[in-house]
Amino acid sequence: MRYEEVYKIGKIGKPHGIKGEVTLFFSDDVFDRTDSDYVVLCIDGILVPFFMEEYRFHGSETALVKFCDIDSQEAARELTGCDVYFPRSLADEAGGDMSLAQIVGYTIVDVQGGSHVGTIESVDDSTANLLFAVATPDGRELLLPAHAELVEYVDTERQEVGMHLPEGITDL
Repeated sequence: MRYEEVYKIGKIGKPHGIKGEVTLFFSDDVFDRTDSDYVVLCIDGILVPFFMEEYRFHGSETALVKFCDIDSQEAARELTGCDVYFPRSLADEAGGDMSLAQIVGYTIVDVQGGSHVGTIESVDDSTANLLFAVATPDGRELLLPAHAELVEYVDTERQEVGMHLPEGITDL
């Protein structure tokens, strides 16, 4: 499995109890949109699928998860701090609206000139105006307004977001 095939949805917290359950802090509502029996964890830089025996919500951004073959508090502790990813293909099959987390890693294309502006590294939703943090090919970081009127298309197959960018915004 490659990083292009998944997107980050959260992080594993501390073990919960003594039977191998862990706390999952998630930032994407993927569990509301699709069913999956596994998630992908990054362990020492390697993406590894982990199948879930069960999970239950423990708040709006937290779930308690029991993974197959993780049967002790010690085994669960080994997963603490691991980033959690979800397969893009399963999220795409669910249809409906995409989450902001799903477009991280997509390329921004300026539809007026057809040029590739850069890759979305994160989405900043901490202010009133949603922003794409974009890494340009020359190593700069741009903050682009992610307003719906500027987005022309989102292509999940090519992992692109086509935008009508205001003149000169990439020069800031």
